[in-house]
Amino acid sequence: MSGGRPPRLPRPRRRLPAPRQDGAPRTVFRLTGPGRRAARRKGGPGGPGAKGRLTSRLRLIGRLKLTSRFRTVRLRKLRTRTRMALALATLLALVCTLLLDGYLHAEVGNDARVHRSQAARTVPDRLRKGGPVITFDHRGKATEHAIPAKTIALTFDDGPDPRWTPEILDVLRRHKVRGTFFVLGQMVIRHPELVRRMRAAGHEVGVHTFSHVDLSYQDKGRMDRELAQSQLALAGAASITSSLFRAPYASQVRALDDRTWPVQQHIGSKGYVSAFVDTDSEDWQRPPVKEIVQNATPEGGKGASVLFHDAGGNRARTVKALSIYIERMKKKGYSFTTVTGALGAHSANHPARALPVWEGRALIWAAAVSHSALPFLMGLLGLVGFSVIGRLLLMVVLAWWHRRSRERRRWSRVQEVTDPVSVIVPAYNEKECIANTLKSLSASTHPIEILVVDDGSTDGTADIAEAMGLPNVRVLRQANAGKPAALNRGIAHAGHELIVMMDGDTVFEPTTIRELVRPFADSRVGAVAGNAKVGNRGKLIGAWQHIEYVMGFNLDRRMYDLLRCMPTIPGAIGAFRRRALLDAGGMSADTLAEDTDITIALHRAGWRVVYQEHARAWTEAPSSLGQLWKQRYRWSYGTMQALWKHRRSLIDRGPSGRFGRVGMPLVVLFQILTPLCAPLIDLFTLYGVIFLDPVRSLLAWAALLLVQLLGAAYAFRLDRENYRALAVLPLQQIAYRQLMYLVLLHSCVTAATGALLPWQKLKRTGEVDTPRAPEAVR
Repeated sequence: MSGGRPPRLPRPRRRLPAPRQDGAPRTVFRLTGPGRRAARRKGGPGGPGAKGRLTSRLRLIGRLKLTSRFRTVRLRKLRTRTRMALALATLLALVCTLLLDGYLHAEVGNDARVHRSQAARTVPDRLRKGGPVITFDHRGKATEHAIPAKTIALTFDDGPDPRWTPEILDVLRRHKVRGTFFVLGQMVIRHPELVRRMRAAGHEVGVHTFSHVDLSYQDKGRMDRELAQSQLALAGAASITSSLFRAPYASQVRALDDRTWPVQQHIGSKGYVSAFVDTDSEDWQRPPVKEIVQNATPEGGKGASVLFHDAGGNRARTVKALSIYIERMKKKGYSFTTVTGALGAHSANHPARALPVWEGRALIWAAAVSHSALPFLMGLLGLVGFSVIGRLLLMVVLAWWHRRSRERRRWSRVQEVTDPVSVIVPAYNEKECIANTLKSLSASTHPIEILVVDDGSTDGTADIAEAMGLPNVRVLRQANAGKPAALNRGIAHAGHELIVMMDGDTVFEPTTIRELVRPFADSRVGAVAGNAKVGNRGKLIGAWQHIEYVMGFNLDRRMYDLLRCMPTIPGAIGAFRRRALLDAGGMSADTLAEDTDITIALHRAGWRVVYQEHARAWTEAPSSLGQLWKQRYRWSYGTMQALWKHRRSLIDRGPSGRFGRVGMPLVVLFQILTPLCAPLIDLFTLYGVIFLDPVRSLLAWAALLLVQLLGAAYAFRLDRENYRALAVLPLQQIAYRQLMYLVLLHSCVTAATGALLPWQKLKRTGEVDTPRAPEAVR
């Protein structure tokens, strides 16, 4: 085309970089914008110097890695805080459910005081002699109003009640009579449909406070809350508000005195119309039907505001008397209407604004959830209580059986196991403890070799172990790869068939290994769990853990041993056959509880796992709440991981299926579900002490504590421990156990969200320095 623009040729594709000699593609770094210009000035990419280019690339990589690391740390902290917040929110929701249900049932904030009549020096005489309705103007001046002659204003207090209010409404509908219902806010929230039915039938609704407290004992703030909450309930139930009010325990206006008159003045200043009574049917005393009708009949053809009740007890006589009363009064020429209707005024019910309507509906929905959840929680509480006591009794009975069976068999009568043992000590930054650990092993009465696998320690742990110069000690060094990797390397370098694994913060007694390997005389035994004890029990946190170890762990292991479904060989002291470890696939890094993981794997591979209570190890327990939280968080979360990993054992056959159908349900029930629901015991106890019957609540809790104390005492007797340590058991139940609840709840939230939990190294002090002999029972 002449004179035109030449056609645009396609741009050549960018050539890919040529491969390197080793076959790996070269990495191309390309900077754009200010970074590229700065690099050119410094001799970077696009600049003249190759050295500058390399330096710029390395700096860029360093900045990217550092930024990525900071982002990862911040994200991990954010996720941890989110899980903590979710766990606490769950606990808070449970507490709020109890409080809301208690408040709606007049258990929370209830005040049962009722005042007696006093002098009436401040009450105007004209009011005490006037009609049953009092209004106040803007200046606070009160005016009384009487019901016209031959007119009855039927009023009903204390409802709505799901049993009796519908029957009363049916009676009024059949006789085509309208009435005024003075409702309680608590009852409205629990039964909003009845208020809607009242309004649909043309009845008037008045306020009778929220919780039926005697306002003469309450301050103005409580009065205002009673009114506001009642209005909120009416708005949510029927989209109305009411300016009609009747005080609880109010009767005739002549009963006003110096204590109740200020209440009426305050209520009147809020714009309410106060309704009293001319005639009381006294149906609340449940007299015969004939007396109810007679009590409600005014004298001499006078008009009256007549009081009945549609709640507060059995109102069968009220329902029957009401029908007779209406028929009789109509025959006498009386008409029936509402309170405001009798005065010729507009209805006291007004449309509510949108915001209070939605707030009231939210409160009603929350109450419905609470009402539905409470029976479930009560049932769950019963199951938890039964489970806690049943578990304790089961452990005690099976532990007794376990001791008797051991006494009959006597491990000491079994052929002595003299085979040498390889002891593997995985160590990561254990400089405070490693020397004590190796000294205790060197005093062993059984032939052993010691393999210290240093997992990339940065505090000189390996150097300390080598400098001690102990015989039969080898130190294997490796880059930091985690405890399972360290144990697997120790297994690979072990020279003997029997292998003992222990932690770097644990010390053995001289006879520990000899006792630990004794069960291997039975060729079916693939692993042995030892008796781990708390060495640093001098402080309160250590004493609490000491009780837990003796009662919660070792008593458990006796039970599991007898049932042949031991779930965990403690990392502090455990023995294995090499062949059994190989059958189980070695130590796995799939979970944070490698000890539980390998134990379940051994069961599934067909090996027996037993408990040897005479093989004692003294370990250093966490000495602070923060360290304790980290340890138990890892334990509980790792246990959940291990159970999920081996979930197929539930449907397997053979040994794997036996553990899946016996051991796994017990672990889930006793180590996850029961502890997770156990806070209900403490919450309901606290609830009962504050809002219900404190004596009965405390007695029930004390009975449970006594059962646990007896179980702990038996566990201490079996382990030949000093009973004096049990003095802190009540405090442990109050404080320590609550911490364990939160830890387990946190772990469940973590497991539910699918989050990954990194290994958490605990701070060691080296307090456990020498093997200790068991204390004599006193």
